[in-house]
Amino acid sequence: MPTLHLGVLDVPYATSGTTTGEVATFLEDKYHVMEVFFEDVGAPAIGAALEKSAQDAVDSIILGIAAPGISLTAKAEGEIVDAFRQFLTQQEMDGVVKGVPTQAALKGVSHRRKKPYAKGNPPRPSFIDTGTYESHFRAWVEP
Repeated sequence: MPTLHLGVLDVPYATSGTTTGEVATFLEDKYHVMEVFFEDVGAPAIGAALEKSAQDAVDSIILGIAAPGISLTAKAEGEIVDAFRQFLTQQEMDGVVKGVPTQAALKGVSHRRKKPYAKGNPPRPSFIDTGTYESHFRAWVEP
């Protein structure tokens, strides 16, 4: 039975000694970000994306336009990643989980700015501070 994994590429943050893996673990333990995403997007929608991805890959093979080593799930994996990023950007966890939106998001703390803690910074979506966690999110299927 294939298994869908949600996670991050483990890379260091530029501004600290922390890695995306450590941040993802913390966020999952405290806020259940990926779990809520899976429940919000829904297994049926993800299943449908995987089914469509496999069908498109098989169609390409039948038509003779598939490259060797074609992945049956690559298209769906990309769609899941895009949906996760949209989930964060559209603040779909706000009010769903206790503590979200986070205080840092409400205060506009953003390490993308020259002065991350300036009082004039506008509020931002939770879990998108530097953008590293969001940009290194991945979904993959393992046989």
